[in-house]
Amino acid sequence: MKVQLFIPCFMDQLYPQVAFNTIKVLEKAGCEVLYNPNQTCCGQPAFNAGFWGESKDVCTKFVQDFEGADYIVSPSASCTGFVRNNYGKLFENNAFQSPAKKVKQRMFELSEFLVQIIGITDLGASFPAKITYHDSCAGLRECKIKEEPRKLLNAVEGIEIVEMADVETCCGFGGSFAVKYDTISTSMADQKIDHAIATNAEYIVSTDTSCLMHLEGRINHNGQSIKVLHLADVLSSGY
Repeated sequence: MKVQLFIPCFMDQLYPQVAFNTIKVLEKAGCEVLYNPNQTCCGQPAFNAGFWGESKDVCTKFVQDFEGADYIVSPSASCTGFVRNNYGKLFENNAFQSPAKKVKQRMFELSEFLVQIIGITDLGASFPAKITYHDSCAGLRECKIKEEPRKLLNAVEGIEIVEMADVETCCGFGGSFAVKYDTISTSMADQKIDHAIATNAEYIVSTDTSCLMHLEGRINHNGQSIKVLHLADVLSSGY
C-alpha cells in the first residue's frame, strides 16, 4: 500500500525524529511511504488566528500537494482534524470543493490508519518503560481517537501503561491560546503534568507533538524528571 506522508510544519523544524520514526513505523507495517518535499502547512495556524483568506491560500496548496488516490497519513491528530473538519467550510462553493473533499476522505492520523485501515496493532516494538497516555483534544474530539493508540501501545513488549487522572482534560496548549492566555495555559499544563507524575510513569505519550512540546516546556521549566514521547517514537523502538 502506498501512502503519502504529511509532516506538520513545526514537527519538521523542531521534532524531525518523530517524522523519521513515523516512516519507520509505516514501512514496518508494509507501506510504501511517499513524501512530497514541496509540502508546507495544513493552514491551521492562520485559520485559528482568524486569517481565513491567508489560510485558504495555504490550504489550496495542501490540496494541490496531495493530489492522487493514496491515503494521506500524518503523525498529528491536530492537523488531521483540521483538514477533516474545516476544509469543507473553507472550500464551500469553490473550484477546489471537490478535490478538497477527496483530500478530507483520504486523510488519517497515524494510529487510526494502522488500526482501522491496515488492521494492525502489533508492530513488534519493544519499550521497557512505564508510560501514561495523554488524549489530545484534537485526537479525542476532532478525530474521535481513543482506543487506537492504546491498542498499539498495549502490544508493545515490556511496556507498562498507567492511566492518569482526568486523562481527557486539555493540556492547555491550544495553539495561540498558550500565547493569549499564558497564565491559564501554564496552569493547565502543570495540572496535567502533576497527574502524569502521580502515576509514577517515566514518559507521557501522545499522538500530538504540539501537546508534548507544551508539556515539555513546563517540565523543563519546573525541573521535573518525567519525559515526553510521540506515539511513533514508542512504536519504532526495539527493531
